[in-house]
Amino acid sequence: MTDRLRLAGVFFDVPADLEERAVNFWSDALGADAERSEIRNPYTLLKRPGQEIGLEVQRLGDGMPRIHIDFEVDDVDAEADRLEGLGATKVSRIETWWVMKDPAGIVFCLVPK
Repeated sequence: MTDRLRLAGVFFDVPADLEERAVNFWSDALGADAERSEIRNPYTLLKRPGQEIGLEVQRLGDGMPRIHIDFEVDDVDAEADRLEGLGATKVSRIETWWVMKDPAGIVFCLVPK
């Protein structure tokens, strides 16, 4: 069977006014170095030696705090269509990836490998 979804990262999505507190909390809680991305603003990578899965704090404009997961796939559009057929909902297409919700409303993203 093809490896369709590969877990790529876990994101702590936070409102802009709570970003600094969230970054400080999660970096201290995890014993991780916080590296703000100059290229991928509004993300702060939480890095630990040997960590394979990306953990990041993502600043949202306005919105409820949440956690979402990114999955890497070979063909973003084909996989979005397949998952939609299984009951997921396409929320929005952003650049090269899809934001989706599972049948329970949990947010996840499909990103290209």
